[in-house]
Amino acid sequence: MGLLLALALLGAGTAPAEDVQVAVLAHPVEKGTRLEPGDFASEPRTPAAARGALSAEDASGMEAARNLSTGMVVRRSDLMKPQLVRRGEPVTIRIVSGALVITASGRALNGGGQGEMVRVVTNSTNRTLDGTIEGSGTVRIAAP
Repeated sequence: MGLLLALALLGAGTAPAEDVQVAVLAHPVEKGTRLEPGDFASEPRTPAAARGALSAEDASGMEAARNLSTGMVVRRSDLMKPQLVRRGEPVTIRIVSGALVITASGRALNGGGQGEMVRVVTNSTNRTLDGTIEGSGTVRIAAP
C-alpha cells in the first residue's frame, strides 16, 4: 500500500509533457480516397494523442479505410493499401505457365491491393479463378 502511495505522489509532482507537432488532416477524406502530402497540416497535440500518428510522408499513397474527419490524427489502422482491383470492375487475367502467357478478360469478385489474393470470373467461360493482383486491373493466375 505504501508503494502505491509513493508512486501516486511521484506522479503528481511531474510537470505535464509539452505538446508535439503532428500531422493532421486538413480536410475531410472519404473512404477509398488516396492520401497525398497536401492533405495534411501540422498541429500541436499531447504526446498521448500523438502516439501512433503517421507522418504525411508515411500516409501518402495509402487509401482511407473509412471516412476521416478534419483535424484527425491518422494512424495505420485508418489506412489500407491502395486498391488496384475493385469488386465488380473489369480485369485482365494473365494465366502463366513457364514461358507461356495467356490473357483473358474478366471481372473481379472482390478487391485488393498489390500482391493480395483475389477471385475473378472470366468473361468467355464464366469460370471462377483465384489469383494474385499484379498491378492496376491485372490479376495473375499461376497454372498448375
